[in-house]
Parts: sequence; structure tokens; C-alpha cells
Amino acid sequence: MTTDTAAKPGLGPRTRVFLWGGIAALLAVPAVAMQFSTEVNWGLEDFVTAAILLGSTGLALEGAGRVLVTSGKRMLAALVIIGALLLAWAELAVGVFD
Repeated sequence: MTTDTAAKPGLGPRTRVFLWGGIAALLAVPAVAMQFSTEVNWGLEDFVTAAILLGSTGLALEGAGRVLVTSGKRMLAALVIIGALLLAWAELAVGVFD
């Protein structure tokens, strides 16, 4: 009797919908907030930058899901990718490294 810890390559349909739906929802939050508050004032360049950051993160997560076969490696890769996103976002927001 062998135990197979390898998962199927690629993300599952539910995970993919959650990932890309979450990215779309994150992009929609400032657009909706701008309708109700003058404190949120994003321009086109802000939305493009956020879309590039979030989209590249989504693509990196998709790639990691296709390349890595064990769920542990996928989870570690996802943590590293999301950590890189948060670090880049913080640098753009407040200049952590300045």
C-alpha cells in the first residue's frame, strides 16, 4: 500500500474562481470606495499598477500550481508569492525601503 501525496497539476476550478474572483474584488474595492468617500482618490495609473501587481501574482500562483506537484510545496510557493506581493504593495504605498 503506497500513499500518494502528489496532487493533480494545476489549480482546481473552485480555486481558480476564488483566485481570479478575489483579484477582481480587490480591484473593485477602491472603485466602489471612491463613490462614497473623497479620501479614496485613485487615478487610472493606480488601477493599472494594482492590476499588474495582482494579475502577475495570480499568474505566478497559477504557474506554481501547474509546476509543483505536492500540496506542501504549493502552499510554500503561495506564501512566498503573496509575501512578495505584500512587500511590493507596501513599498509602493509608503516606501518601506526609502
